[in-house]
Amino acid sequence: MPDEPAAGSSRVADPECLFCRIVAGEIPAARVHEDETVIAIRDIAPRAPTHVLFLPREHIVSAAELTAADGPMLGQLFGAAAAFARAEGLTDAGYRIVTNVGRWGGQTVDHLHLHLLGGRSMTWPPG
Repeated sequence: MPDEPAAGSSRVADPECLFCRIVAGEIPAARVHEDETVIAIRDIAPRAPTHVLFLPREHIVSAAELTAADGPMLGQLFGAAAAFARAEGLTDAGYRIVTNVGRWGGQTVDHLHLHLLGGRSMTWPPG
């Protein structure tokens, strides 16, 4: 069924997940946004002058596990990214939001997150 998480998936915090540990405050990170649903942190290996990660507090492995029921959370995730981009003055020149799925997609941390990249021209194709 499309409205159920993938078999074997879990939305419970994973004690081995780097981002779950950041959400829990166990690992320090440069937080730039925090609300009841979303945390945003500066990427420790930025690929652009502005490179911020937006992650849900809930542990979701990747976009492959999303369902229609995740709509409100995704609205908060993208809304937080858009508000941050406006506050940073990125909207006039533009910016990129991307999420990676799986090893071939470039995902290195198995916790859903959006990369907001800005402050320079982006090329296409990206990789």
